[in-house]
Amino acid sequence: MKDATKIFKRHDGGPLLHVKDFLGKAQIYNPAPVQCGDETILLVSVVEHAATKGFGRDVGQTRVARSKDGINFELSEENFIDTQALGEPWDRYHHFIDNRVTKIDGWYYIVTPVMVQGFDSPIGMLGRTKDFKSYERIETITQPKNRGASLFPEKINGKYYKLDRPGGGDGGDGDIWISSSPDLVHWGEFKPVLAAGYRFWNVQKIGPTPPIKTKHGWLDIIHGVFSPAGGTYYYIGAMLLDLNEPWKVIGKTNSYLMMPEEPWEQHGNCDNTIFPCGAIADYEKDQIRLYYGACDYAICLATGSLSQTVEACLKGL
Repeated sequence: MKDATKIFKRHDGGPLLHVKDFLGKAQIYNPAPVQCGDETILLVSVVEHAATKGFGRDVGQTRVARSKDGINFELSEENFIDTQALGEPWDRYHHFIDNRVTKIDGWYYIVTPVMVQGFDSPIGMLGRTKDFKSYERIETITQPKNRGASLFPEKINGKYYKLDRPGGGDGGDGDIWISSSPDLVHWGEFKPVLAAGYRFWNVQKIGPTPPIKTKHGWLDIIHGVFSPAGGTYYYIGAMLLDLNEPWKVIGKTNSYLMMPEEPWEQHGNCDNTIFPCGAIADYEKDQIRLYYGACDYAICLATGSLSQTVEACLKGL
């Protein structure tokens, strides 16, 4: 390999879900994937034209999509996350989009960068589920203006860890940091991990997803943002973190893994955008299933070699 741009191959059938196939939907985007038994689950960000919950433009909801084969999905019409009945301050929380899901000790933990009415946000809200049929809200676990917080799937040296993306608001830069916790609620020991701008495709900001454990290190799929004169572009890349000291970057892709190339990735509600919120690793098949949103209009799938992605990080391809 001379670079990492050919590792992933798009699903031949095009988008798995598209907004045009759902009446009343204005946007469908940015899925958080996880394997739950024999089902592939996607937590899908959905905006409806006649939305009755949320405030102003921020009316996004989380819906569950289920599949037995990882390709054909049934999208629920019910909101999966709803905090309005919980009283202050939870009834101010809204716009439940861009989730990150991590399985830890039999529970699926979900970090949602929610908006808070009247306050500087987003802020990371932690919840959990066993089956994606019911949702248990736990606590907010980030400071304001932190989008994309992603939990590691196991303790490291007795502590929980999460990747954070502070900043990155309208017009702001966004870098990746890490923090630790004894209990998933109280977080500290913040350390910088990877700054935006190490290559052109992430010059404006970058963001993490839940890490995947490999024998070489923690593989993390990241997004990068580049804003040339022609508009803003979202790319997908990867980094590799040390297994025992996960704030240490031991490799990263200097080239991108994917860029907006297909028509549905270049034109929509948010042009030239492909956005991942996680990936599913199949160790036996040496495969990564990368589900991603396209232009806030569609959900897509690309597959690639797990070992080649790790190699690309280690070699800086």
